[in-house]
Amino acid sequence: MSEAVERTDAEKAQMYSAMLGSVSVITNCLDDSNEFCDDMTKAEKKERVMRSSGYLSAGVALDDWGSEDMTATDSAISAGNGYTAS
Repeated sequence: MSEAVERTDAEKAQMYSAMLGSVSVITNCLDDSNEFCDDMTKAEKKERVMRSSGYLSAGVALDDWGSEDMTATDSAISAGNGYTAS
């Protein structure tokens, strides 16, 4: 049986910052008006977006966040899940 591990405030802040980085990856990858991911195929973009979306979903599922605003994170997850590589 595994024990729950409590995260420190610093660990939470570090993960939250990393999650916001993943929000940027998804947002920029899906935005065709910039050059981010221009060197990738649609399938590669989809893979990158889904990997970031999965990371965000796992992070949001943690129940010890406190007052962090997950609005941008939730939006990025939705956008990522809705992306089609066509």
